[in-house]
Amino acid sequence: MSNIAIFAEKPSQAKAYADAFSIKKRHKTHIELNPCQTFPTGAIITWGIGHLVELKEPKEYRKEWATWNLSSLPILPNYYEYKVSYDKREQFNFIKQLFNDSSIRTIVNGCDSDREGSNIFYSSYYMTGAKNKEIKRLWINSLEVDEIRKGFNNLQDNKKDLLLYYEAKTRQISDWLVGMNGSRLFTLLLQQKGFNDSLSIGRVQSPTVYLIYQRQKEIEQFVSTPFYEIEGSFTAKNGMYKGKAKIKSEKIEEVQALMKQHNILERNEGFVKSINKKEKHIKPPKLHALSTLQAVANRKWKYSPANVLKTVQGLYEKKLVTYPRTDTQFITTNEFAYLSANVERYQEIAGVSFPIASKRANKRYVDNTKVQEHYAIIPTKTIPTVKKIQGLSNQERNLYFEILKTTLAMFHSNYIYEETKIITDVNKLDFESTGKTEISKGWKELFTHAQQQTVKKKDEEIQIPILEENEKVSGVIQMKKGMTKPPKPYTEGQLINMMKTCGKNIENEEEMEILKEVEGLGTEATRSGIIETIKRHGYINVNKNIVSVTKKGEILCQSIQGNLLSSPSMTAKWEAYLKKIGNGEGKPNHFISSIARFLEKLIQETPQQLNVKKLDQSIAMTQKNNKIAACPTCKKGNIIQRKTYYRCSEHENGCKQTFPGQILGKKLTEKNIKDLCTEGKTSMIKGMKSKKGKRFNAYLRLKEGKITFEFANHSKK
Repeated sequence: MSNIAIFAEKPSQAKAYADAFSIKKRHKTHIELNPCQTFPTGAIITWGIGHLVELKEPKEYRKEWATWNLSSLPILPNYYEYKVSYDKREQFNFIKQLFNDSSIRTIVNGCDSDREGSNIFYSSYYMTGAKNKEIKRLWINSLEVDEIRKGFNNLQDNKKDLLLYYEAKTRQISDWLVGMNGSRLFTLLLQQKGFNDSLSIGRVQSPTVYLIYQRQKEIEQFVSTPFYEIEGSFTAKNGMYKGKAKIKSEKIEEVQALMKQHNILERNEGFVKSINKKEKHIKPPKLHALSTLQAVANRKWKYSPANVLKTVQGLYEKKLVTYPRTDTQFITTNEFAYLSANVERYQEIAGVSFPIASKRANKRYVDNTKVQEHYAIIPTKTIPTVKKIQGLSNQERNLYFEILKTTLAMFHSNYIYEETKIITDVNKLDFESTGKTEISKGWKELFTHAQQQTVKKKDEEIQIPILEENEKVSGVIQMKKGMTKPPKPYTEGQLINMMKTCGKNIENEEEMEILKEVEGLGTEATRSGIIETIKRHGYINVNKNIVSVTKKGEILCQSIQGNLLSSPSMTAKWEAYLKKIGNGEGKPNHFISSIARFLEKLIQETPQQLNVKKLDQSIAMTQKNNKIAACPTCKKGNIIQRKTYYRCSEHENGCKQTFPGQILGKKLTEKNIKDLCTEGKTSMIKGMKSKKGKRFNAYLRLKEGKITFEFANHSKK
């Protein structure tokens, strides 16, 4: 038997590893490899299914933690225990048996090359109870055959891997603590105020919602004010053009005084005072990190950040692009070497042809010192066939070509245009006009999408005719009134950048520096997941790509306003210390202790902080809007919607009337519940599924507080 076991994060990854070598036999739980130069005695590849093990629930530590009760807070276990996920036991049992086999001397961590990959491996490894094994780390950025072989021939020791595991485990426990304690604390206190829903509190998700809330409040509270400018429309020998005087004032008197000072009438004579032409060069865009790809894809195609990550992860597993969870936009000389060698073939795949500007490595893209764990997202050495490209989904194709063309742009020439600035003198008052003339499209010919343009649209729209210095012109001069505009709401793609750059809104210089260092809220790999989480919890809505905070989200933000849960700075300080753990400079126990102190203070101070009139009004308004119908059982309360079901608002006072959120595979709508409560019967519900898997249609009836079925022939089930 082989003495090497390889642990992959998921089956697709295990398959990619196996395909790089000679396969002896495939099994349900593992793959056997034949002996080869890399594995003289062969190897066994097994896999997780994401996280095989997870932290235990509070109720599994203490009975009193099973129910949500203020008196049982804080929930702070003396030590943290893990359990095997129920639906993954079969796979885990095989891994346990394999890792404890005495013939297995070396175990390779082949999970994704990031801290979460380290966490998935070690949490599973320690759960198996295996001891005295040599642990090695596979660290690669591509699932191509030659990269996999190269990686296995150059396995790393596990010193760095263990530090990343300690960091990820500490992050996992801290998130668990904040979530378990914060969610119960705020939910129970708000329920005392009449709030009939639950809140999910998160170390990163809560300040993220709060940042969106702040933007929404800025928009709602914005008061548009007028401003005044002077605009001239000029007629010259060869055509017309427009210009503006250098004044923009909220005071109409200032503008009128300036016009009077220069004796400006509606119609005036002037002359071209100066013509300045300057050739401008726009360099090709930088290579993509995950966040830049998510932003561009959302802008161009309205793809959500989570969808982009999922799709590009699929392209990675298909060996078409490199590792996607990267925060750098640089590559090393090694990657540049294969890209430059294959640039003509990449052009063929992209369906473009252009002269190569240079095959020399440019520091704008190639810098070994800027690459740490992963490099930018680029095409792999694998040149896909036309058939493979055609086999991709529309979304996969769009993202693949975005990555491919952004990489090709590195070899293209600059976009060049001539900027013309005209100063027109009217009674010694200068009017400025700016226009541009395209000289060479350069790298822009690779991108046809309008939003790829980097020159401001307003500059492109100003047409400047051929003019000569001192040429006389006639002008129609007018004072123009404009109105200030509120900030725009975030698009879903902008949320990634908002999380990344939230330090710009911090006034404290030290805190701003920390936020810069850790790159804001979350990490490159987790931000899209956080956005999905706050959508799932009902804190934000995304409609036509525009993000808005829901009433529930507003209640969350009003509840955490003023405490550290709304503060990106606090999250940044935590992230900074977590980074120290990953670098071997911080202690996990010290961090967990600081979280415990924070929670104890939160529990002590929050009840007083929630005594806010505005919050009470929001809860009252939400509950009023949340009433579906009068309770048919107690006649006192109202049926309201909870996260996954409906119940009576008098639940705390003993009324047990509830309705499920779905029945036999069909979701029950608010109208269904209202009909049951007021009419005693719903309209026909189609497509319900029996226990035997048979589809049927039926009406639902309410009888003595219980739901029954009525079929078209009025027989009951």
